Amino acid sequence: MSEITRRHCLRLLAAGAAGVSARLYAAPVGGPRLLLVFLRGGYDATNTLIPYSSSFYYEARPTLAIARPDPAASSGAVALDSDWALAPALRDSIGVLYQQRQVAFLPFAGTPDLSRSHFETQDSIELGQPLAGARDYRSGFLGRLHAVLSGASAGGVPAIAFTDALPLSFRGPDSIANISLKNVGKPPFDDRQVRILSAMYAGHPLEPAVTGGLELRRQVAQAMQQLSEEMRDPSRDALSIKGFELEAERMARLMRDSYRIAFVDIGGWDTHVNEGAAQGALASNLTGLGRGLSIFAQSLGAEWKNTVVVVLSEFGRTFRENGNHGTDHGHGSVYWVLGGAISGGRIAGEQQSLERAHLFQDRDYPVLNDYRAVLGDLFRSMWGLTPEQCAQIFPQTMPTRLNLV
Repeated sequence: MSEITRRHCLRLLAAGAAGVSARLYAAPVGGPRLLLVFLRGGYDATNTLIPYSSSFYYEARPTLAIARPDPAASSGAVALDSDWALAPALRDSIGVLYQQRQVAFLPFAGTPDLSRSHFETQDSIELGQPLAGARDYRSGFLGRLHAVLSGASAGGVPAIAFTDALPLSFRGPDSIANISLKNVGKPPFDDRQVRILSAMYAGHPLEPAVTGGLELRRQVAQAMQQLSEEMRDPSRDALSIKGFELEAERMARLMRDSYRIAFVDIGGWDTHVNEGAAQGALASNLTGLGRGLSIFAQSLGAEWKNTVVVVLSEFGRTFRENGNHGTDHGHGSVYWVLGGAISGGRIAGEQQSLERAHLFQDRDYPVLNDYRAVLGDLFRSMWGLTPEQCAQIFPQTMPTRLNLV
């Protein structure tokens, strides 16, 4: 076995050991729960929360605009108030939760970062650090939140990322679990590979770490397979909702029983071409996201009242459609806040009318609600944080009182 191959195998095992906490199925924990859903790609918030009172919206999107609310037409937007409406793709999922006052929307939200680069803006948001000065890529805002809460709690605050690798937002001094749900129940190494790896490191100083990593991976795969079988049995092998909709139930089970802070990211939101209006690529994504979030809420059961879900993206899209019946990278976005006990059923935060004169650089939603101030207020309200603790999570940022929790 070459040294290169040896190092590759070791990296796989180390990732397994570090990425999946030994307390994956710890005793149930109480207290508030937070799930952060990151829509990677910059989702089109303008065709999600529709500014139907704006005539400029219909002028700027001749093929993409969603029709004004009409009770007789299922393809029209769902009125939320006199200015805003919901995409019809979310009518039967998020729309129902909104009527139950379990969803609030924050338009004009985002980061002051103006790079309009997916990767740079995603990094900027996940770090949660002031834009001025050097970035510390070893410290994400969820990692700092976890450190603050763990320091104040004798029992710790279990956290997990439902991702292939630990996201930037969770980087910090604490060890955070991460596990991909893409191939649940399938161990990364078969029996033959396990024997080879075990023999390779027999007598080596790294043997205990390798053995522990292999066993941890086996236990995780076995536990997740059991979860899959438990959920499949009642349906008698019938087809299930795919993608995020399937992952949502598993995430809810884990959060209900073991975790209080979690992160998941969902791709496929970069709609430069053929985005669609009431139907099409964006509508399909919103339908799956809405159903998945509804399943997540239902699967939490009584713990939904102790849970807050935040849906965000790196930026919004251009207010005008482009020449390819799509939208390009924008600036301000719309955040979602969901939960069984939030003060929902409303459009929150600072707002302004959507006229051409009010667009940022004559193309985008402006950012009137800094995401750090918004999240800082949520964290403060959920966990009763002091101003000093809030400043540790989001330096140089004053939380904005939105009274959502």
